[in-house]
Amino acid sequence: MVELFETHRRHLWGVAYRILGTVADADDAMQETWLRWERADQAAVEDVRAYLTTTVSRVCYDMLTSARAKRESYVGQWLPEPVVEELGPEDRATLDDSISLALLAVLERLTPAERTSFVLHDVFDVPFEEIADIVGRSTGAVRQLASRARVRVREYGPRRTPERSAHLKVVAAFAAAAASGDLPGLVAALDPDVVWTADGGGKVTAAFTPVTGADKVARLVLGMVERWYTNMSAEFREVNGAPGVLVVDAAGAVDSVLAFTVAEGRITRVDVVRNPDKLRHLAV
Repeated sequence: MVELFETHRRHLWGVAYRILGTVADADDAMQETWLRWERADQAAVEDVRAYLTTTVSRVCYDMLTSARAKRESYVGQWLPEPVVEELGPEDRATLDDSISLALLAVLERLTPAERTSFVLHDVFDVPFEEIADIVGRSTGAVRQLASRARVRVREYGPRRTPERSAHLKVVAAFAAAAASGDLPGLVAALDPDVVWTADGGGKVTAAFTPVTGADKVARLVLGMVERWYTNMSAEFREVNGAPGVLVVDAAGAVDSVLAFTVAEGRITRVDVVRNPDKLRHLAV
């Protein structure tokens, strides 16, 4: 029973994280899914993966309403909790756009039903008929929900290169320029309309509103390096499916996680998570 559940854990957690946008909530959803699986008539389940996907999706859909209420009262900019892993293999040619912080931030604009429908259908290929049962709508209504979500994702989603090598090259140039205090080099790595979004949760210093423009963002970065990051180290890590940067303080604790969106050879968006509550799950 445990082994069967564990076989699908990674997939189920991926569903939960994309629907909910936080590591802690995804973990809670997994625990509830396990409890429901324990109580289920497992012998009668023909497709375990489909059954568990439906179960975790129902749990997540129920959790979204209360999560939205919490985020509406959030201090400053809200960003998802980052998923950080060791830097991926060089031969991985493309990025996992479905888990990017930029996309997850766009999904915050959707209603719970739209988000659940979009994630399940467009990311995980769950049939509309099954999604209808999860969100309590007709199949036709779910098609419309997914369609509206798709339009909003196209409207607000950032431009992004799918090529991993191109992404990493620009991020490396950004990091090198920041470390050496090279203002022209930083500006060159940034798109003229780059957007810097920082999530401090009201607990640590972070820009309260997004900062836009290559020169403004570059000067902000150099100011941060000079004032706060002098005794810290920066490491390249896989951040939500793409190369990013992990900043570690002198005591070995994670101070910040930077996720980047790259298009046409320049960085178009930087998402910075500094809220310590969102970094607790990370270990250096």
